[in-house]
Amino acid sequence: MTVRIIVISIIAYFLGNVSASYLIAKHTKGIDIRKYGSGNAGATNVMRTLGTKAAIIAFLGDAMKGAIAVILGYIAGGENGQIAAGIFVVIGHNWPLLLGFKGGKGIATTIGVMTAINPFIVGIIVPIGIIIIIITKYVSLASMLGMVIFPISMLITKQPTKLIMFSFLLSAMALYRHKSNIRKLIQGTESKIGEKVNKL
Repeated sequence: MTVRIIVISIIAYFLGNVSASYLIAKHTKGIDIRKYGSGNAGATNVMRTLGTKAAIIAFLGDAMKGAIAVILGYIAGGENGQIAAGIFVVIGHNWPLLLGFKGGKGIATTIGVMTAINPFIVGIIVPIGIIIIIITKYVSLASMLGMVIFPISMLITKQPTKLIMFSFLLSAMALYRHKSNIRKLIQGTESKIGEKVNKL
């Protein structure tokens, strides 16, 4: 079982390396998205530099790989397999070996992971995030609050202990990746949705 979990983790990690945001920017404009806007390989930065349509495709692509990793992990290794796959696909997205360890912040991929494990909780969190974005115009704030609500929801709904611990780990990774956004929010310099940064 240990060997199987290791194999699942490695496969999930390299699946996470496949960055939809990076590939879309390269394919449509021949650029490295990480050299534009916020420098992040994520859907929000794609939206600011390439537009909404490209951002939606990037978001769905990164979410899909998270869901696929978890489903494959579960098929191959049960609950432990899906947990390992969920953790390592996000790690692979955030710190991709194939892209010099400079990836995204993992929100779309985490949503994909969450959807494959508990779509009910995602159905609660995503609308809340959308409302926060509409009110504040801050995608980062919505993302972070969503990641805080995620493990709390898992705890309140009395999910299996392993999945609760797993949700707290994913939340911690997401908040860590948003540390620069936290500083900008405090300083009042965080970019709002709709603002264009180095638009091509």
